[in-house]
Amino acid sequence: MYAYLIGSIPSAVWIGKFVHGIDIREHGSKNAGATNTFRVFGKKSGSVVLFLDVAKGYLAASFPLLLSGMYLGFKDEVLILQLTASFCAIIGHVFPVFAHFRGGKGVASSLGIIIAVNPDTAFICLTCFLLVFVIWKYVSLGAIVAAILFPFVSYFFMMEDARIMIVFSVIISLIVLMSHRKNIHRLVRGEENKMNFLKRKA
Repeated sequence: MYAYLIGSIPSAVWIGKFVHGIDIREHGSKNAGATNTFRVFGKKSGSVVLFLDVAKGYLAASFPLLLSGMYLGFKDEVLILQLTASFCAIIGHVFPVFAHFRGGKGVASSLGIIIAVNPDTAFICLTCFLLVFVIWKYVSLGAIVAAILFPFVSYFFMMEDARIMIVFSVIISLIVLMSHRKNIHRLVRGEENKMNFLKRKA
């Protein structure tokens, strides 16, 4: 439950309402995520939302490590608890109870989770995301490519025989891809908006 509540913290929605006086979900792409925050409010608010969304994923996945003294010691117990908490946090981000279940797409929170669970995988996926974004200027395309690569990279860095990690990575990949289905359609039609974080907000 705690992980879902952490994931449900609607960073973009709250910053939009309390700092800028508007609901981010009514502007831009109408998505309550970091990318739309960058686009609508600029770099300062976008950076804060990005940090908070990554942080809440990291915290949700890291919390089970603090309870190591309570575990029974069976195989992959800690990892299973981490992945369960991580899944709940992503569901919370996409369907936040604090924002009428209209949240973001879960990319930034997923990054925080992967950093906590498997830093090597996070580094490779983030690098691929950045390469795609720098070359083509599509945030959505970078996220889609990273999501597709995630299960394969996770398999390469799989800890011993932790097959649960592969199952988790496939599920998370599918969630991210499903949340980007409209973006995929726009990319195919050549209608997706490009993004330049270095450009000053008018």
